[in-house]
Amino acid sequence: MWLSVRFAVRRLAVCGSSVVMLLLLLVQFCALTLLSVLSPALARRIMLRLGERSTMSLNPRFRYEDWAPSFTTPRFLEAVLRGCWSCFGDSAFVGHRAPDCPLITLEGGRTSVHQFIRGNRPLLVRDFGDVADFLVIYIAEAHATDGWAFANNVDINQHRSLQERLTAAKSLIKENPLCPVVVDEMNDITASRYGALPERLYVLQGGKVIYKGGKGPWGYSPEEVRKVLQKMT
Repeated sequence: MWLSVRFAVRRLAVCGSSVVMLLLLLVQFCALTLLSVLSPALARRIMLRLGERSTMSLNPRFRYEDWAPSFTTPRFLEAVLRGCWSCFGDSAFVGHRAPDCPLITLEGGRTSVHQFIRGNRPLLVRDFGDVADFLVIYIAEAHATDGWAFANNVDINQHRSLQERLTAAKSLIKENPLCPVVVDEMNDITASRYGALPERLYVLQGGKVIYKGGKGPWGYSPEEVRKVLQKMT
């Protein structure tokens, strides 16, 4: 019973934090939109600081002009609303059973998260292959060309069908992920149950969540996963 109470409390905390995050991002949007008109230099400094926190300004692929203007567009607000709404379904918590959400293989077959858990080995990409198995779950495109888009980014539209999502996911294979790649269903059930939009890292072991990373891009930390796995070696 105590475990059920803790789960309910965490669900309430997730909902509360999602509302707070939504309000903060709305304030940020309004402030940056106003500053971009009244004080472009100040707006740029704030944008660059945000870019450093998310590592966007450190990515040699993108210039400031490629991504910064998008933070004051209606598409940004749409993405924020979708991400916060999705998090209301978050039910993956450390110490609790990991949601066994349905997934689709790149061949179109049906599987689920727990099908990739082998015994007591952690499920998570390149290191620690001797102590853990890794899995990439491709979810809704965070920066689709017809959505909250960055210039000079990959040209992928929002998925209108499962076939379109599978086609987009297959492009990951070209990056040699060295682990299985599967996709979320079109109802985005896995992204919702794991609070994963736009990206998130987890470590599952024995059917339970033993590590839950922060939401990307600011909370996305492979180094934290490395520390968890180092304790298992």
